[in-house]
Amino acid sequence: MTRAGRITAAQQRALAELWPKYGLDFTARPLEPRAAFVRAAPLTLEIGFGNGENLLSLATAHPERDFLGVEVHRPGIGRLLLGLEALALGNVRVICHDAVEVLETQIAAASLAEILILFPDPWPKKRHHKRRLIQQPFAELLASRLTPGGLLRLATDFEPYALQMLEVLSAVPTLENLADERAFSARPLERAPTRFERRGEQLGHAVWDLAFRRRLS
Repeated sequence: MTRAGRITAAQQRALAELWPKYGLDFTARPLEPRAAFVRAAPLTLEIGFGNGENLLSLATAHPERDFLGVEVHRPGIGRLLLGLEALALGNVRVICHDAVEVLETQIAAASLAEILILFPDPWPKKRHHKRRLIQQPFAELLASRLTPGGLLRLATDFEPYALQMLEVLSAVPTLENLADERAFSARPLERAPTRFERRGEQLGHAVWDLAFRRRLS
């Protein structure tokens, strides 16, 4: 389900005019990265990229890599499209659809070098915990889409969710924690601060990072 929210005229124009250049429609068949990007390169998937600050930063810093963003918030997608056009970046594509369905049907097994999930909705109320993205079945699905040695990076500023993520991911047999066992990771230097992270810092929130790798065998 897409989320509309408030959208500016510029963002609306970007969705209308730039989507054919950067957007990929959701389909029930696996994506062919070579066709989408017109080359073969390591592919990073960012789920829920918000306004796209991190995607823009990574794509600019790593022209040798390709990036796929999945988001349902149309204003954020519009903002990212404007940034891609302004920077003339050709190594980013966008899908506007539910991330779980995209992973299930549009991303082939063992096709991603990296997956990023930064500051997903923590659903803090206990009765809403079942809505959290990081649950055991989805964690196993994420692991299956990584290449052997591929990386899964997550971050949250809500400690109870961080602890749940750590517990869930540690129970996936095909994943190994890059930090010490059952420990959090250092903040990646190349991660650009998102709007959500900056807001959390202003409120005095700490951030917990997790980094897992798909086992080679």
